[in-house]
Amino acid sequence: MIANLLLLTTAAIWGFGFVAQVLGMNYLEPFAFIGARFVLGALSLLPVIWYLRRRETPTGPGIGYMTFASCVLGAILFAASSFQQVGLLYTTASNAGFITGMYMVFVPIFGLMLGMATGLVTWVGCIVAAFGLYLLGVDDQYQIGYGDLLQLVGAGIWALHILAIDHFTKHAPGVQLACGQFVVCSALGIFVSIVFAGESTAWSQLVAAGPTLVYAGIITVGVAYTLQIVAQARANPVHAGIILSLEAVFGAIGGYLMLGELLNSRQLMGCALMLAGMILSQLATPASNTERRQSS
Repeated sequence: MIANLLLLTTAAIWGFGFVAQVLGMNYLEPFAFIGARFVLGALSLLPVIWYLRRRETPTGPGIGYMTFASCVLGAILFAASSFQQVGLLYTTASNAGFITGMYMVFVPIFGLMLGMATGLVTWVGCIVAAFGLYLLGVDDQYQIGYGDLLQLVGAGIWALHILAIDHFTKHAPGVQLACGQFVVCSALGIFVSIVFAGESTAWSQLVAAGPTLVYAGIITVGVAYTLQIVAQARANPVHAGIILSLEAVFGAIGGYLMLGELLNSRQLMGCALMLAGMILSQLATPASNTERRQSS
């Protein structure tokens, strides 16, 4: 029961994180926000790493493997975060939450390409979620919005990120890898912000964005990720996957309460179908999908 409550808290924190990302861009450009957010995310995990090292005997691969794994994971994380963050300029937090949740459907599909078994229930979940996405994302001209399309691409990259995490954490400590990838993602965000995007960031902007950065960087990363580690060590993996799927619901609640976002009846039906598809995918492949993306 306690583990499930911790997972529900984690899902709520991640869901409301979409609101923080939207509000943060009132002060910072997308890539600057990514850079600042993941600096805080990496720093927030240092106490967790210190605590675990005190309790456990350090084992695992050398610095070379850790560096390589962190760079690969960090690059994928940056790509996924970029599509998500830029997409939020053109869509709502509610849509972003549900569409990002499609990564749970993409994981078994991509796993099939890697030789992993994918059952009938998973394909049913994919069809249900895809129809829900259509209802949520299309406009009156039956075209999917630009921001929703960016979120969908991001969801696919989140799925690749989960598969990469599954591979690398078989050989290295998960929390240390998480911290390493956050460092790499932050560095890429700062680099792209300055060199390619031409974003200009003043200290006053960082201060103004402080509350949203603290929430998106420390709360959704350090606190929620730690809660997930503690809870999933004690929770049924099927229950964990289903509860974490509620992140999308909390994203919609946060969008309504804090941003005044409203969904029409068609979009609400789409959200319900997407959530049903996610849950079906969780029931079919609990082991893979509960390796949650380490970001929002």
